Amino acid sequence: MKEERELSEKINLLEKEIQTLVSEIQRLDAALSAVEDVKLELKGIKLFLGRKHPDLKDQLPEIVRKLKANKPSD
Repeated sequence: MKEERELSEKINLLEKEIQTLVSEIQRLDAALSAVEDVKLELKGIKLFLGRKHPDLKDQLPEIVRKLKANKPSD
């Protein structure tokens, strides 16, 4: 009887942990989707700006390097 109760409690705990993990995965999936959307938009902006300002294509890599160098560490 005691073993059955312990096993039942362990199963309930595992079910709650699984629910927590599923919720976290769903949250991360939504965040990843948003990041992918931003990446696509940035690519479009870069293409547009590259066409309107051809010199940007040459300057952009250096700008990005400078931004990465000045990025505060997390």
